[in-house]
Amino acid sequence: MRLQSQGRLPGRDPVAIVDIGSNSVRLVIFEGVTRAPTLFFNEKMLAGLGRSLVDTGRLNTEGVEAALQSFSRFRALAEQAGATEIHVIATAAAREAENGEEFIAEAQKRLGTEIRVLSGREEAYYAALAVKAHFYKPAGIAGDLGGGSLELIRVNGDHPEQGITLPLGGLRLSDVTDGDPQKAGAVAAEELKRASFLREAEGADFFAVGGTWRNLARLHMSTIDYPLSVLHEYAIDARAPATIKFLETVAAGDLDRFDGIGDVSKNRRSLLPYGAAVLLAIIDAMKPARIVTSGVGVREGYLFSLLDEEDRQEDPLLVGAREMAILRARSVKHAEELADWTDMAFAEFGLDETEDEQRLRRATCLIADLGWRAHPDYRGMQSMNVIAYSALTAIGHGGRAFLSLANFYRYNGVKDEGWSTELLKLMDERMIHRARTMGLLMRVLYVLSASMPGVLPRLTIRTDDDGTIEIAIPAALSALHGVRPSNRLAKLSKYLDRPMRLVVN
Repeated sequence: MRLQSQGRLPGRDPVAIVDIGSNSVRLVIFEGVTRAPTLFFNEKMLAGLGRSLVDTGRLNTEGVEAALQSFSRFRALAEQAGATEIHVIATAAAREAENGEEFIAEAQKRLGTEIRVLSGREEAYYAALAVKAHFYKPAGIAGDLGGGSLELIRVNGDHPEQGITLPLGGLRLSDVTDGDPQKAGAVAAEELKRASFLREAEGADFFAVGGTWRNLARLHMSTIDYPLSVLHEYAIDARAPATIKFLETVAAGDLDRFDGIGDVSKNRRSLLPYGAAVLLAIIDAMKPARIVTSGVGVREGYLFSLLDEEDRQEDPLLVGAREMAILRARSVKHAEELADWTDMAFAEFGLDETEDEQRLRRATCLIADLGWRAHPDYRGMQSMNVIAYSALTAIGHGGRAFLSLANFYRYNGVKDEGWSTELLKLMDERMIHRARTMGLLMRVLYVLSASMPGVLPRLTIRTDDDGTIEIAIPAALSALHGVRPSNRLAKLSKYLDRPMRLVVN
């Protein structure tokens, strides 16, 4: 048995997924099959298997050779990582090419396992399953743009509906239009007529899945100096004239106009105009409210399908936050007690919460002690950065800012400096108020409990007849009363404009 470091969660067996796409082949090793999967190892190679498929009907010869060489390496890497399972899925190019079966047979030998060639509908289903698994209550259309095809499927309720696959992948469009991306829009518009459910989803969100659209989002971020460079759940107003102008410029191939084009790999740039052309056609056909970028896709959807039904119903945000606490907090039990205690406090403060606001608050508590090993002067800044760029999912960018700033205030008090002022732009006044309230409240509770369990469940909170909010310490713990917690409570009292006092019962 291998000795695992403290940075690994116990009882997790790594699982590998190899994704054979029309443009890229990729190995992703996850720490385990879990509701909040963490990447253990990730490697991709842009083989271009589907290049010239339209003209020849066959997989690209150089791409086949490069992919097969990668598969031998992928298998060795999976074994080195201790993966107990290797799942291999293949998409459009492999299922459509004349020599697809021959290629799959040789690939199976290299990888040492059976390859599942997905149908177009299966590809759409797993992409939609990933959106369902890693967004909070998504509603709209998921579109997975690959090198060979575009899969569209409605995402509503517990189970994605049947989808459709269209020949609108970037490599295919390049072949069909003889390398002229400006012709791609007309081709896309004609094909999208087959997806009648797009018109029925007017005003909903469009979830953009796939590497081309992720890079398009990365380029858009750079053009507007967006404060948080996290692609997952990056949302763009689909109706804004600036959005349309940006996409039209990219679709025209005028990439040199963008200073941020250097952030997109050179191998990906040639497909950006086709991705923009298809997205413009979707906006015209569907008229979505937002284009929401997905950092997950078919691989994550397939992994989610391996979970049992009970695990699927868990909230990935809370599962992921708790796992971060297990790995980095002084006590995960204290974090859970903090979440429970703030349930009572928010009710006493009269701060009503939506379901989403409640889960954000509880997640804030679970990850409130991540920075304790940092230098005291920088704990707030480090916590803010770690949380903002964490692998947590099912949380929009406003939610990331909330978690980050609440924990920044937990260390620094209610004062903004540096990057924290940028994150404020991602929240409305209601969220900002709650983040500051949470930070000030946690400052009180941490100095009463020394960040360890057993104290918070014994504290009570109530509103006295004179309207004063009273936090009571039991007599057996009276030594915990002091100037420091009283002063911190006074700052919370001033911020909320509510009289408060700390007493011993």
